[in-house]
Amino acid sequence: MVVVMSQRRILKLVHLAGTAWFVLCVGYILFLALRQASVNWWLVFSLSGHGALIVFLLISLYLFAVFRGVGRNQKIKVEHTLTSTNYYMMLYVIAPFIGGLAGWIGMAGVNRISQFLLVIALGTLGTTFLVWVIVDPVTGLLEMLLPASRKHRAKRLAQAKAQREKKQKDRESLLAEVLAKEDLSRRHWQQVLKPQAEKLAGLLLTDRIESEQAECEAVDIGASAWQIGGLSCMRALRDMAITICRERNHDKNDIVDYISIWWDGVGSWRSPSFEEMINS
Repeated sequence: MVVVMSQRRILKLVHLAGTAWFVLCVGYILFLALRQASVNWWLVFSLSGHGALIVFLLISLYLFAVFRGVGRNQKIKVEHTLTSTNYYMMLYVIAPFIGGLAGWIGMAGVNRISQFLLVIALGTLGTTFLVWVIVDPVTGLLEMLLPASRKHRAKRLAQAKAQREKKQKDRESLLAEVLAKEDLSRRHWQQVLKPQAEKLAGLLLTDRIESEQAECEAVDIGASAWQIGGLSCMRALRDMAITICRERNHDKNDIVDYISIWWDGVGSWRSPSFEEMINS
């Protein structure tokens, strides 16, 4: 495991160095082309600054993609028998250096420094473009077309789909179970809390609705409901009491939800706004 981590780290460092060399060569070619076109120095530096920023962003995205490729798991290696090997990855990351070395060998004996550096930079650019943009995608595509790779990929995608469907079914089953328990609890509460709901409804329909005694009685009922089933139980009890009031009063617009006011601070109950109480 330690050896594998060391190899991955080496690949990343070599790739970072190769990318830096590639960017340096591209910058040199761009700089030399602008100078040969008799562009002013201030414009050269301006373009170089903006170009460096764009290149940095593109290279950052590319490094992220390559580093993910270096850390492929065993299943992906089965589908990419060549491009997932350390030998191929090493060849991939040193492509800029190979191009530079080829340019250096091809220009051996040349005395003009500018021409010598230009050929090295062009060799780096050409080799890197060939390996990164043409050879690697084509190789990966050919690997995916192999029967073994296609079979494994189809199996992997089918397993991933089955896992997603299983997770979805598990979530739906859990949700149905929670809803069923909640419905069962509400039915149980309707039987157990019916006397308290009748009492709350009576408090709402009496003339002493704003008295301290009515509030104390309502608070005691709310605290009892909180101990039985928490906030859900209190809501069920409040709904039952409001329903009884409406059945008795036959006037839905004449009922103000004083229960929410009385219970403010009981357990985790919080009183709604006055407009919500009027519309309830």
